[in-house]
Amino acid sequence: MDMKRPRKQLLSAVSDSKTDPISRFGGEKKNGFNKVRSMGILVMILPVLVLISVVYRNPRFSGFVQARELEVFTNKVSEGDSTKPVTEQKDKLLGGLLSAGFDEESCRSRYESALYRTTSPHKPSTHLLDRLRSYEALHKRCGPYTESYNKTVEKLRSGHAIEPTDCNYLVWVAFSGLGNRILTLASAFLYALLTNRVLLVDRGKDMADLFCEPFPEMSWLLPLDFPLNQFNSYDQKFPQCYGNMVKKKILNKPKTSLPPFMYLHLVHDYDDHDKLFFCDQDQALLQKVPWLIMKTDNYFAPSLFLIHSFEEELSNLFPNKGTVFHHLGRYLFHPSNPVWGLITRYYQAYLANADERLGIQVRVFDTGAGPFQHVLDQILACALKEKLLPEVNKREPVLYPTGDRKSKAVLLTSLSAGYSDNIRDMYWEYPAVNGEVISVYQPSHEEYQQTEKKNHNRKALAEMYLLSLTDKLITSSWSTFGYVAQSLGGLTPWILTKPENKTVPDPPCFRDMSMEPCFHAPPFYDCKAKTGTDTGAIVPHVRHCADMSWGLKLVERNEF
Repeated sequence: MDMKRPRKQLLSAVSDSKTDPISRFGGEKKNGFNKVRSMGILVMILPVLVLISVVYRNPRFSGFVQARELEVFTNKVSEGDSTKPVTEQKDKLLGGLLSAGFDEESCRSRYESALYRTTSPHKPSTHLLDRLRSYEALHKRCGPYTESYNKTVEKLRSGHAIEPTDCNYLVWVAFSGLGNRILTLASAFLYALLTNRVLLVDRGKDMADLFCEPFPEMSWLLPLDFPLNQFNSYDQKFPQCYGNMVKKKILNKPKTSLPPFMYLHLVHDYDDHDKLFFCDQDQALLQKVPWLIMKTDNYFAPSLFLIHSFEEELSNLFPNKGTVFHHLGRYLFHPSNPVWGLITRYYQAYLANADERLGIQVRVFDTGAGPFQHVLDQILACALKEKLLPEVNKREPVLYPTGDRKSKAVLLTSLSAGYSDNIRDMYWEYPAVNGEVISVYQPSHEEYQQTEKKNHNRKALAEMYLLSLTDKLITSSWSTFGYVAQSLGGLTPWILTKPENKTVPDPPCFRDMSMEPCFHAPPFYDCKAKTGTDTGAIVPHVRHCADMSWGLKLVERNEF
C-alpha cells in the first residue's frame, strides 16, 4: 500500500473490501488469515488515530483553546526542565476578578486571556472581590436609561435641583493618548469605588471600538444624548469647575446651594485650587454633588492613598499596595474582538513557541527623525549588562553549543523600525555566545503617534497587550505605554534611563521598584497644615518614581 496517499484514502482503504488485500484470496476465513487481517487494519489506522489525538489535544495544532476549556499545555515543568510537557489548569475568572456569565463570543479576550499568560502570583483580596460585585449591582441599578438615570438626567436638562439619591455619577472624559486614557480610566474607576458612584465613560472616537464592556448587563458608555456632553469646552475657567469655584469663593457664600454637577480639572496643568480635590474636607463637599465630570491625563491613584478618609478602605481593597492597576486593569480592560484577533494571531505566529520572551518598549522624546544611534546603543547596553540578551561572538562564524539550544523571541515596539532591524541583523550576522537562537519581531512602525486614528490605536493596544505577555520587559522612562504593559503583565521592568545630550546614560537602565504606573503630576500639599510638603515621604507605600523624581508611585513595603 502506498503510505503517501492522503488520510481520506487511507481510511477508505480500511473500510472498502474491494481494495482489501486479504479479500483477494477467495474469501479465506481461516483464523491465521483473520489475525493477519486484524493486525493489518490496526497498523493502518493507528497512525491516523494518533494524529487525530495529537491535533485535538495540543493547542499548538488546533489554535487557542476555547475559554471554557481550562486545560492548556505549557512547555516547561520548571526553569531547569524544558523537556516534559505539563498540563496546567488556568483560571479564566482571574481569581474571582471577573464575573461569570458573559457571552464569550462577543468578547473573546475576557475569558481567553488567561490562556496566554502565566497565572499571576498576586491574588485579589476578598474585600476587593466583594466590592466589585457590589459595584456591578449598583451599575446595573443606576446605569444608562435606568429609571434613576432618566430622572436625574431630566433634572440636568431642566436645570432643576436634584434630590439626594443613592445613584450618583462620575463621568470620565476621553482625553490624551491611549496609554494615558487607560491609566486615568482605572484611576477614575477606583475613585468611583471609593465614593459609591457609577462610572460612565465618554466614548471619544474609539473607546467602544477598542474595549469590551466590563460590567454585566449594563453598558459603561455614556449615552450620546447626555445633555452636558460639550466636553471640549470644559477647562479651568469653566463656571462649574470645582477649582474655579473655590478660587472665586462661590461655595463659601451663605445660602449658596450646590450645583447638580461639577467639573474636576485634573489635567497636568491644574493649579493649587484644582489640587484641593485630594483633600479630605473637599471630598466631603464633593460627596454631596450628584454628578462629577472628570478630565485628566494622569494616573492619580497614588494620591488617593494620601486622603485620610479613603485610607482604611484602600488598605482593605489592596493589602499589597503595588497591585492596584494590575487588578483593576485586568478587570476593566478587555480588548475588543478585532484587537484580540491582532494579539492572538501575532502571538501564535511569532511568540508562542519560544522558550522565553523578552519585551522591549522604546519611546523616544527627542525631536527629529529616528532611529537614533545613542538609543540603539543604550538598548543593547541595558539588555547585555542585565543579561536579558546574550553577547555575540564576532570572531567565530559558527558555534556548536552542547546541550539543548534555547530560543528567545524579542518583541520590540517603537514608532521606528530601525532599532529592531539593527538588533535582528546583529544576531543574524553573529552567533550568540551561549548558543541561544534569538529572533526579533516588531508588529508595526507607524513613524509618528496618530492618536485620533482608529487603526493606529488598535495596533497600539495590541502591542501593549503583547508586551504584557512577555516574561521580562524593558521599558522607556516616562512612558504610559510601558506602564500599561508592565502592570497588566505583573512585570517589574528594567527602565531605560532618560538620555541627555544624545549620549548613552550610565547606567543605561535600572530595575523599577514596582510594577505600578507613575503619577507624573502629583500635588505637593499638606491639606491639614495647609502648606507645601513632600507627598512622597508621608506614608511608606507612596514613593517617588524611579524614572521621574517628582512623580509618585505605589509600592509594597518589601519592594524598596
